[in-house]
Amino acid sequence: MTDPSTYNAAADLIGRNLAAGRGSKIAFIDDHGRYSYADLADRVRRFANAMRARGIHREQRILLCLHDSIDFPTAFLGAIEAGIIPVAVNTQLGPEEFAFMLADSRARLIVVSAPVQPAMQQALASLSGPRPEIILSDPLANGSGGFGPVLADAPATADPAPTHPDEPCFWLYSSGSTGRPKGTIHAHASLIATAELYAIPVLGIEESDIVFSAAKLFFAYGLGNALTFPLAVGATSVLTAERPSPALIGRILRNERPTIFCGVPTLYSAMLASPDLPHPDEIALRRCVSAGEPLPAEIGRRWAARIGVDILDGIGSTEMLHIFLSNWPDDVRYGTTGKPIPGYELKIIGDNEQKVRRGEIGDLWVNGATAACGYWNNRAASRATFLGPWTRTGDKYYEDEGGYCVYCGRSDDMMKVNGMFVSPAEVEAVLIAHGDVLEAAVVGAADADGLIKPKAFVVAKPSIAVGHALAQALEEHAKDCLPSFKRPRWITFVEELPKTATGKIQRFKLREKPTSSR
Repeated sequence: MTDPSTYNAAADLIGRNLAAGRGSKIAFIDDHGRYSYADLADRVRRFANAMRARGIHREQRILLCLHDSIDFPTAFLGAIEAGIIPVAVNTQLGPEEFAFMLADSRARLIVVSAPVQPAMQQALASLSGPRPEIILSDPLANGSGGFGPVLADAPATADPAPTHPDEPCFWLYSSGSTGRPKGTIHAHASLIATAELYAIPVLGIEESDIVFSAAKLFFAYGLGNALTFPLAVGATSVLTAERPSPALIGRILRNERPTIFCGVPTLYSAMLASPDLPHPDEIALRRCVSAGEPLPAEIGRRWAARIGVDILDGIGSTEMLHIFLSNWPDDVRYGTTGKPIPGYELKIIGDNEQKVRRGEIGDLWVNGATAACGYWNNRAASRATFLGPWTRTGDKYYEDEGGYCVYCGRSDDMMKVNGMFVSPAEVEAVLIAHGDVLEAAVVGAADADGLIKPKAFVVAKPSIAVGHALAQALEEHAKDCLPSFKRPRWITFVEELPKTATGKIQRFKLREKPTSSR
């Protein structure tokens, strides 16, 4: 008799679509082909059996370092179906970071895309003790996908491991926007919970939708967008191994005609400045989503005016797996992150560990079913982040008079200038609103007297000359929009801002740059 308390996330996401008669429906489109739900189920079962045949047991880890293609859901879901824990990592890291993650996770096997293999081999060479086997994912020119004999030699039938809802299911490493990444452990029940709490009621995803996420699958945001959400309702997901660029996104929006697009603010800004931005008549978008960084109000308004679709700005985290605070399709308030999603409880806490009054800035805490089990091998960080049912997000917020939450910056990015908090997000939004600015990041820097003042790093739009004239124009613009203590004391022009592969600005790197005399 089947134990009613068991639950396997992969078996659910695959099985619900076969049971609904969607076997012939396209589940994934990648750079090499189109794959039905029946194709996906076959690949997942074969991969699960291939892992078992290699002697990898339930709860042991395998490292996935894969570009977005059919091979990612194959390996990710195949491992989960077998009760093995996939650890999805950023393909853009270097040998040192890979070596850390391999040692930290004690992975038994590595599945890696061919272009990343040299860096992974260097990482392996630096390890002491037994080295895990490598399986190369190398999609073939004939469109048959990767893994070759790994899948061909494995049986096509398998019983899913009798895992439990609270059992560890997969790991994601935090993005490292503030330093060393942490292995974040998620349970089987969390994947479908993100769809039930956000994708279905807020995003309104349906079986007829085609989803394209510029955020990659190794990122918590991309994993939900491009894997969990479409599989939860039987929709179709478009994957590409290429790094997102305005030209690539424009091509996919025109050719595949996705109805839901998930991006990050810097990408929306770049697309608005690009000649590759499609005309609304060329595309089929009905929903656009942004997360990863706060969406400047000006970018949201310009996108809605050009494309005719609002951007739903939200915030999630690796620790909470996906978005828990968001704008809604019928309630978009640019310049805010919206309101809490039903099923999540939020509170804003002050320095005295008590809730602040409406309008006051504090630390955002969240309570919800998708919270991670904790960090692997990092007891101190787990205790600091996960406090009973609450997760400390590390973000500063305040609630406005309408009940909308306004992002003020990461807790360690906030500045106190003249004894008053200054939000880098507020100053950045003002700079981005200037017509010559593509991107901006603001950090605190000490002046000659050791006092903290705002320092801005600005990326100008293409063809805009940078120099004294533009700096003066931005200073005048800031003077019109900000009180004196919030205005940038220094403006530095840069060609690009340092970012994680998920699009988050690494402000800690900007704080390390020397301050000029200007």
